[in-house]
This record gives sequence, structure tokens and C-alpha cells, in this order.
Amino acid sequence: MKNQSVEVTFIMAGMRQRRRRWILVTSLLTILTCILCCAMLLFGNTIYPIQEVIRSLSGEQITGVSFAVNTIRLPRMLAGLFAGFAFGIAGYIFQTILRNPLANPNVLGITSGSSAVAVLCITVFHTSNNVVSIASIVGGLITVVMMYLLSRGKSFSIGRLILVGIGIQAMLDAIISYLLLVSAQQDIPAVLRWLNGSLNGSQIKELPPLMITVIIFTPIVILLGKHLNMLELGEQTASSLGVATDRTRILLIVSSVLMIALATATTGPIAFVSFLAGPIANRLVGVSFSNIIPAGLVGANLVLLADLIGQFAFEYRFPVGVITGLLGAPYLILLLIRMNRKGEL
Repeated sequence: MKNQSVEVTFIMAGMRQRRRRWILVTSLLTILTCILCCAMLLFGNTIYPIQEVIRSLSGEQITGVSFAVNTIRLPRMLAGLFAGFAFGIAGYIFQTILRNPLANPNVLGITSGSSAVAVLCITVFHTSNNVVSIASIVGGLITVVMMYLLSRGKSFSIGRLILVGIGIQAMLDAIISYLLLVSAQQDIPAVLRWLNGSLNGSQIKELPPLMITVIIFTPIVILLGKHLNMLELGEQTASSLGVATDRTRILLIVSSVLMIALATATTGPIAFVSFLAGPIANRLVGVSFSNIIPAGLVGANLVLLADLIGQFAFEYRFPVGVITGLLGAPYLILLLIRMNRKGEL
């Protein structure tokens, strides 16, 4: 009995320590997010005093400041914040459910589905930005349905779903390349800006669908977070613990797809954010608790920081997707090398 009580004491002490670490890391990530949001509002071609920025945001009209802050910098900051948060959460959920660090919406072709439909609208039908956004959402959802139908078998198979997703991504990327080849010259700049992922041209009127979706579905995935940890243990283990695996998986995937489709429709497919956010959050916090919120915060910080770097660190300005791609590509190579050495590939 004494030995058991000592073991319980050690276990409880370990849980308290991990919880304190989760709170500390999440708090620091939140503070960093606030700092980067302030930097997005303060810095640009002209650096404005924080007092003038606050007065402008409160509704006071200040010549030069009000237009730059309210029309250009605020929409850009909000787009990066909510899109990055959505990419981070969606990537973490896919990687956790499928128990594979490569299983993120970029690799599985979901963002490619949104991109292919958007490019089709821009190059063939020459539609407005609003139609492009709506079509890209529909494209992401159709891609998920195709993945489900093509990977369906007697039981859920992670490997089959990943292979189908990679195949769909390759097919959609080929369609995008073909559309670029046959498109009119004047359409190519708009397509490339969209495909690279960019916060340029963000408008406040385009953001409510993304913001509302993130606000509604984030609490849902947080409530399902404890079941997400059990799903990571495996199908049979999760079922024996009382988890309705199919229903939980469907709710999490639908929530993730909606968030990532709307994020892609708003900013374009910002490369590697959904791929990097989960592993970084797990490394910072550990894997004992649900890291949905830390992963979302890491995603938001990656997008905001990459946009600041793209704007001010080089002689020329680069879209945020170019910077995140430069950060994510080396990590992908290292991950593949590590998985190959462990025999996981």
C-alpha cells in the first residue's frame, strides 16, 4: 500500500509539472502573438507611434495613419492571425488522428483541391475574388469526399488514406500546372500570388467568414481534445476506453477541413504552416496534454513572423508563403531522413 501511494504521488506530481509547463508555454506563445500583432500594426513604409495607432483603431481620423492602419495593416494582421491559427490547429489534428507527421492538409491534397478550383476560376472563368474564395472552399470539401470514397474499405486505414491523399495531391498539382501553361499572360500574376500564399491585398470585408469559423469550431475541437489523445493510442484502444471513434474522427476532420478551406480561401495555401505547427507545439509542451491551442498559436506566430520577415528582412518583399516554404522544406527533409533511419518509410 505504501509503495502504491508513493507511485500515485509521483504520478500526480508529474501531471502537475506537465500542466504547469503547458500553461507556461501557452502563455508565452500568447504574449508572442500579441507582440507580433502589434508589430504588424506599427511597422510598414512608415513607423507610426503606438498612441496614434491606438487612436486610429478607436475610430479617430488621423491623416495618413487611419488609412494605413485600418485599411492595410489591420486586415493583413487579422488575416495572418486567424489563417495561421486555423492552419496550425488543422495540421495538428490530422497528424494526431492519422498518427503520422506527414499527414497534414498540404500533403493530403486538401489545400491543392482548394488551389486547383481557385486557379480554374481565375484563369478560365475570370470570376471575382468572392467567387474564387467560395469555390476554393468547395474544392477543399470535394477533395476530402474523394479521399474518403477512394480510401474506403472494410475498416478505416491510415496508410490507405495517406496514399490516396498523396495521389490526389499529385493529380491536382498537375491540373494546376496545366492551367498555368494554357492561361492568358495577364492572369498569371494573380494566380502566382494566390498559389504562393500571401497576406497582400487582405480586406476587412473578406475576413468575417474565416474569423467566425475559427471562433465557432475551435471550442468544438478543444472539447474533443481528450478523445483526440485516445485516438492516438489506436482504434481498438480508443474504442475500449469508450470513445465513439468514427463520430469523433468525422467531427474533428470536418472541423479541420472547414477551417483550413476558409483559411486557404482567404490567404492562399501558405506552405508548411500546418506541417510545422504541431511538431513545434509538441516539442515545446510535450505530448501529455492536448496541444490544440499551442499548435494554433504556433501557426499564427509562424505566419505573422514570416510576413514581417518577408516585408522587411530583404531588399525585395516576398509573400509569406515563400518564407514559410524556406523554413519548412529543410524540416521536411530532416523528418524524412529520420523516419527512414527508424524504418518508418
